[in-house]
Amino acid sequence: MGSPTESSPSPLPEPVTPAGRDGLAALLAHPGRAVVGLDFDGTLAPIVADPEQARAHPGAVPALAALAPRVRSVAVITGRPADVAVRNGGFAGVPGLEHLVVLGHYGAERWDAATDTVTAPDPHPGVATARAELPGFLETAGAWRGTWIEEKGRAVAVHTRRADDPQAAFDALREPLGRFAARHGLIVEPGRLVLELRPPGMDKGVALAEYVRAVDAACVLYAGDDLGDLPAFAAVEKLRSDGLPGLLVCSGNAETTEVAARADLVVEGPAGLVEFLATLAEKISR
Repeated sequence: MGSPTESSPSPLPEPVTPAGRDGLAALLAHPGRAVVGLDFDGTLAPIVADPEQARAHPGAVPALAALAPRVRSVAVITGRPADVAVRNGGFAGVPGLEHLVVLGHYGAERWDAATDTVTAPDPHPGVATARAELPGFLETAGAWRGTWIEEKGRAVAVHTRRADDPQAAFDALREPLGRFAARHGLIVEPGRLVLELRPPGMDKGVALAEYVRAVDAACVLYAGDDLGDLPAFAAVEKLRSDGLPGLLVCSGNAETTEVAARADLVVEGPAGLVEFLATLAEKISR
């Protein structure tokens, strides 16, 4: 058996489930009809203490630029505002990413690379009133120590990562924040030491399923790392039950056990995902 050469493609990791293996095989066989859906924070970008400082892994844009022209579409699906994900990802004006879309705020906003524009409906009025009342609510709840508020435009989030006991702070706030959100017509989306208050009716699963149908995809890959990605996992599972092959990838670390348990394939964080996407592009090009 000959030794590998520089031109030999790297091996793709094998999914651990039959459904995942079928999804990967369909993607490799028919890449021109595949949608590649990707979360941003924790998946394309490493998690950092300050979300404003989050940036895509250095290899993410080159990997996506190599992959995107070979598939039906690449869609970044995130809870962030679309323009923030575009800026932090470095997606604008990149050759090869002309047909990339970013579905921000769980699909409520859409940025198209082809036009460099964001389209979105009017914001939910409950977000503004919740935002105004949230500091007082946290103070009354005794939750200020180590917690902080992130302004997200069409949503607002409470982070506990800086608390003395981040998980205990998260657990203590989850139920009362749920009641607070409901008073404003909002829901709470739990994440990795963050509780996001946002309008109901949209999640990553709805956004992904609608987009897959809109572009008439024949197979789908979705990669995520957080509890907010589980609706997208469920959407892929539903599509698979309807006969459309799909592959679920977890950008894994110590905080992603629930997501990893649902995935067909687990890679080592954003670096592992970037390597996987680059290898996938290389396989498809041959």
